[in-house]
Amino acid sequence: MGILDELLATPALLYPIIIFFSLCVGSFLNVVILRLPRMMEQDWRCQCEEFLELPEESRQATEAVTLSKPASTCPSCGHGIKPWENIPVISYLVLRGKCSSCNAGISPRYPIIEAITALFSVVTVYVTGPSYAALWALLLVWALIALTMIDYDTQLLPDSITLPILWLGLILNYFGMFTEFNHAFWGAVAGYLSLWSVYWLFKLVTGKEGMGHGDFKLLAALGAWLGWQLLPAVILLSSIVGAVVGISLIAFRKHGREVPIPFGPYLAAAGLLCLWFGPEIQAAWYAYLGVG
Repeated sequence: MGILDELLATPALLYPIIIFFSLCVGSFLNVVILRLPRMMEQDWRCQCEEFLELPEESRQATEAVTLSKPASTCPSCGHGIKPWENIPVISYLVLRGKCSSCNAGISPRYPIIEAITALFSVVTVYVTGPSYAALWALLLVWALIALTMIDYDTQLLPDSITLPILWLGLILNYFGMFTEFNHAFWGAVAGYLSLWSVYWLFKLVTGKEGMGHGDFKLLAALGAWLGWQLLPAVILLSSIVGAVVGISLIAFRKHGREVPIPFGPYLAAAGLLCLWFGPEIQAAWYAYLGVG
């Protein structure tokens, strides 16, 4: 028995390690959520400048942004964040939610995302059972957290996240990790084409774009992980939650009717529920349809 097998068989060690590691992952996700859209914008601007063949002196000179550079600083005073000031959750509590240099408030969103990442990771392993499949599933959970926040902030679902998890789902299910490969393959196909069809039907009828292309790819990725059988449940759950939230926002006048509402967070939430409770949801779905 290998070290990982022994760890999976020892919950007293497994869950503390998962909590610690996923808190660190949550800290990294905060960086991804903040910087990846900026990196995409930076890349688009460079492509546009190259396409327009602008001379070098006319191009916008900005510091290149990556996931590792520049170093993290306080947005208020520019104070460089020290390693001991970047310990997930703990540093926020010790600093009482303020910069150690200027006492400017730090958004509670950062420790919340770290804590949610740890919580969802533990729930994933607990619900699905300690196994190699559960550890692989953590990658999907972390990706969904990042995609949810990026889409909420910017209404973008980056290909650099959706496409790798789509391919990873297909590869894992080639070995039958979560479902049969043919179920995963047709899940990816059906996931993409279902929302693609809705997009074009809505555009033909209204002349407007009802959703972004990233939504197609995210649902395709969920289909690749979960199989085509759970796609109706994913679509139904996400649509119900999205409709309730959208109507509520409009009713309370926090959103105008013309202000788009990102659909990615609802797809991610529905996908997470189906990852955790897939068999139960599928059984309930078949019972509702009267399928034995």
